Amino acid sequence: MNKTGLSNSENSYLKEYIHLITSSLKKLANIEIVDFSLSIEEQAKQVFNSDYVLLAHNGSNDPTFNYANQKALSLFEMTWDEFTNMPSKYSAESDERATREQFLAEVAEKGFSKNYSGIRISKTGKRFEIRNVILWNVYDSEGNRIGQAAMFDKYEYL
Repeated sequence: MNKTGLSNSENSYLKEYIHLITSSLKKLANIEIVDFSLSIEEQAKQVFNSDYVLLAHNGSNDPTFNYANQKALSLFEMTWDEFTNMPSKYSAESDERATREQFLAEVAEKGFSKNYSGIRISKTGKRFEIRNVILWNVYDSEGNRIGQAAMFDKYEYL
């Protein structure tokens, strides 16, 4: 996905990309995080304004975030531009990165995983534990893996 700016009504809340994220999760794990009866623009708006954290990174060897909903931006204390220009490994402290990388590789092979937990850090240095994370591969309309997404709603500041 190209960086098109903060998800908003002017860019239809990045509806095509959000549709790939949500439909990949439904296909892989039969988990619905949006109301699929809504238009895809309304689904994308629902995701951006949800109470859960949703973020995604691209499929490169050193993935960079390319999506964060409002809850994720607030939790990580970053702007859209800051977040979507950050290699995703930097969301974790340096001593947590090896475990995170191993988990990402496992998900790349299996498709998805539930119940991941880990320590993350915000822009201002606030540490927090994320819990019950669902991580899944995101596929394009032709079945090519284009990245991964994560969703969680449980976290605790340390």
